[in-house]
Amino acid sequence: MALAALGLGLAGREAGAQGGPVEGRDYVRLPQRQPTSDPARIEVVEFFWYGCPHCYHFEAPLEAWLKKLPSDVSFRRAPVAFREVPFVTHQKLFYALEAVGQLEALHPKIFAAMHVQRNPLATPEAVFDFVAKNGVDRAAFVEAFNSFGVAGKARQAAALSAGYRIDGTPALGVNGQFYTSGSMAGTHERALAITDWLIAQSRKRS
Repeated sequence: MALAALGLGLAGREAGAQGGPVEGRDYVRLPQRQPTSDPARIEVVEFFWYGCPHCYHFEAPLEAWLKKLPSDVSFRRAPVAFREVPFVTHQKLFYALEAVGQLEALHPKIFAAMHVQRNPLATPEAVFDFVAKNGVDRAAFVEAFNSFGVAGKARQAAALSAGYRIDGTPALGVNGQFYTSGSMAGTHERALAITDWLIAQSRKRS
């Protein structure tokens, strides 16, 4: 989304001295910088949960935004776990699909299963049945789901969300330094515009 759109989105609201987003209201600056996967690029992390209806509705504007992602910006998703059940199962679903090379194909189908078909996928067995019905080799998926590698990635995602102090989803972390969200920004589209602004700020600091 163009930065000009951000200015329009701020109309009628108190803005900072430069007319940009206001720290503490539109976004948060982290007290301690978090690690990024590629120090040579500006990283954006989407913190999400498959069971979150707001995350489901965020998918369409996020996908449109990703199509225009600049070459110096990387993007990744981090599934959160606010408690053990069912969050860790959904974290492991995400990383197991990644491990067997089926994440891109099934990511939107998981959201549809939960929010359109009302299938919560709340247990490992329900997850195994779902992926098998969608063409994934059940045995290979179960092996990945129960692997140390997937468990380790789930723990890393939980540590990253704790480092960013994520308390709701969806949220967007920018370059280990900032985060914003639809609830802070007011709309999903404005959250993405604020993310563009934070990316620009990160370029100035590099």
